[in-house]
Amino acid sequence: MSLCLVQSRALVGLEAAAVTVEVHLANGLPNFTLVGLAETEVKEARERVRSALLNSGLEFPHNKRITVNLAPADLPKDSGRFDLPIAIGVLAASGQIDGARLAGHEFAGELSLSGELRPVRGALATSLALHAGGVVARLVLPPGSAEEAALVPDAHVIRARHLLDVVRHFTPASDAAPVVEEPGGWTRLAASAPPVSACYPDLADVKGQAGARRALEIAAAGGHSLLLVGPPGAGKSMLAQRFAGLLPPMTVPEALESAAVASLAGRFDLQHWSQRPTESPHHSASAVALVGGGSPPRPGEISLAHHGVLFLDELPEFPRAALEALREPLETGRITIARAARRSEFPACFQLVAAMNPCPCGWLGSARACRCSPEQVARYQGRLSGPLLDRIDLHVEVPALASGELLDAPAGEASAPVRSRCVAARERALRRQGKANHALQGAEIDEHAGLARKASEFLRNASARLAWSARSTHRVLKVARTIADLAASGGVELVHVAEAVQYRRVLPAGL
Repeated sequence: MSLCLVQSRALVGLEAAAVTVEVHLANGLPNFTLVGLAETEVKEARERVRSALLNSGLEFPHNKRITVNLAPADLPKDSGRFDLPIAIGVLAASGQIDGARLAGHEFAGELSLSGELRPVRGALATSLALHAGGVVARLVLPPGSAEEAALVPDAHVIRARHLLDVVRHFTPASDAAPVVEEPGGWTRLAASAPPVSACYPDLADVKGQAGARRALEIAAAGGHSLLLVGPPGAGKSMLAQRFAGLLPPMTVPEALESAAVASLAGRFDLQHWSQRPTESPHHSASAVALVGGGSPPRPGEISLAHHGVLFLDELPEFPRAALEALREPLETGRITIARAARRSEFPACFQLVAAMNPCPCGWLGSARACRCSPEQVARYQGRLSGPLLDRIDLHVEVPALASGELLDAPAGEASAPVRSRCVAARERALRRQGKANHALQGAEIDEHAGLARKASEFLRNASARLAWSARSTHRVLKVARTIADLAASGGVELVHVAEAVQYRRVLPAGL
């Protein structure tokens, strides 16, 4: 057969679009042409495939005109994932393997010059997309990628370490030796998830800071965003790094979604399976690094923090454009990256934990003297726009601890009992409304808040006196609902609203 079709997949966002690798061998001047909107790394497959075939003891058709088409032609293709399907197509078109037996298989993998298969990014995202679309196919993948793909329930994944492992299983029946599965070769992997081994820093390491610890508990119970304001060394980063340990354990669908995004970025590690991520980008990160982008679009830090925590330390030092790009995903939990030819959508359901100093020198309102003028303080705090601050539910002051208090204070409450309270509160919310409190929208807030009469009057007066926006008022309501859930209260009472109002404090310069 001079024409062979091999199935593979291209990643467009988290979608795995079907790609047919068409290989045609014809008489004429020897040439190897690759078409189909391929990026540079895909075009370089010609040299890798040629060397891999020769070094594996297989025949490369030097005297033929080879044309490889990656269909559909208008779909961008990148990475070395098409090396293996192109090599299989060349072998089938030249009659070295049985092309008819390729039906029902899909291939992805990068080839080394010796024929070894190297892992490719996005294997888990591909397997998850196939599972979601109800596509039944045998995925042939390299080591590393195959183990990722096998995490998806009911996935049919085959691991192959070398090109020859694949060739042996598709050799024409008349030439084939009895197929024996070798431990290091062609292996069917059982679809199963590894045991959960989530490990987080313990909140017991933080001494004092009762107010900030309480705010962390409320944020974890209701899924709320949090801003920590305090002088250097007060413990803001320690608190933020321990926040993920207070969140409920990840469900299997959540773990798969989070791992799929990490796999798409080439950052997935089986050791971190079912562990909520904490992404901490440096304050020099650009808007594209935070929300995603590029060509083809790649997920940013907010997507890598999906079902986890995005910690932005030194918040005012981030570029203004990067911070403003967070406004939409904070509301919707998704980010859409639009380009002239294509749109890509990534999940971005994260909890924002931000930290900042009250002024450029950091000592405003503390025991040490502040060196900043009022204009410098206003300019520094003005780097955060009102609409962005409006979308952060809890604003908490983290004061500096005196050395004596720090040394003499006992260890704080551990993460485990705090997490159990947060889980219980979130389960109450899920039984009542089917979602966490931070996700309530519109009429759902009025329906499930259950404000007592005195609580309603107090909130109305506070909203009027503090000139809150409608968004701020609704966010206070949702925080009060979470505080009531932590107290196992059916309705929202005055004490719950009064505590929630404290967490809408403005920055120290505005007090």
